[in-house]
Amino acid sequence: MKPLLRCCLLWLCLPLLAHAAELRIDLGHGARIWTTAQLLARPDAAAVTIPDDVAFRHSMTYRAVPLRALLPGLGPDQHLQFVAADGFAAEIPAETILNRQGAQAWLAVEDPTHPWPALSGSGKAAGPFYLVWTAPQAARIGPEQWPYQLASIRALPDVAARFPAVVPQADASAEVRQGFAAFKRSCFACHTMNGEGDAQLGPDLNLPYNPTEYLRADLLRGFIRNPQSLRRWPEAKMQGFPTRQALSDADLDAVLAYLRYMAKHKAAH
Repeated sequence: MKPLLRCCLLWLCLPLLAHAAELRIDLGHGARIWTTAQLLARPDAAAVTIPDDVAFRHSMTYRAVPLRALLPGLGPDQHLQFVAADGFAAEIPAETILNRQGAQAWLAVEDPTHPWPALSGSGKAAGPFYLVWTAPQAARIGPEQWPYQLASIRALPDVAARFPAVVPQADASAEVRQGFAAFKRSCFACHTMNGEGDAQLGPDLNLPYNPTEYLRADLLRGFIRNPQSLRRWPEAKMQGFPTRQALSDADLDAVLAYLRYMAKHKAAH
């Protein structure tokens, strides 16, 4: 009877365990832990519909909280890192979050009594927390700025201050500097560069070899747009940047210029 009793107790506790999911927010003046139940009960929680959701690839409606309401005292000159449970680490300037015209960031919170469906193609879960955007095109919000399985949000110095080996030198061209900006926004959430960065999903893009050293430019450009165009692999994690809104042709060309530049500026490791 004892094993049966333990199973029954575990089954009864599952809803409580789901409600106990936690999001850690640290802006540098003491961390705040928010539970699923606390966030769902907030008076500013609202139903938010995302017509073309990045993770689910179709319209989704969430119970969500305006993200800036969870970031008291955040200044526009600060920088935020959003870390997911799978090692994804999105870097977003605070001014993008604080923007009150156009794009708005929302923290979608999964209600354990009405769980979200599994992600198409992978069967993985997106919850319990997911950063979603309304009118993302107004601030050129790309797919890498929609982290799901979110575990923590923290204020940090910007990428250039934390990881000097990824920064082009002062004499780099304007196109290389543009490429670095696009790389930070679109690539650095999954990849490291010269052994530096916090992401844990994808390989380093300069060590031991830079992709520009072994792929033709047209193949690399196609791979970034659609990774399956180079290798068909059902388990591939990289989703690519098929739309010009997410990564314009000019920004893609600039990313390639930055990669070619960094191939000549490898860090010693």
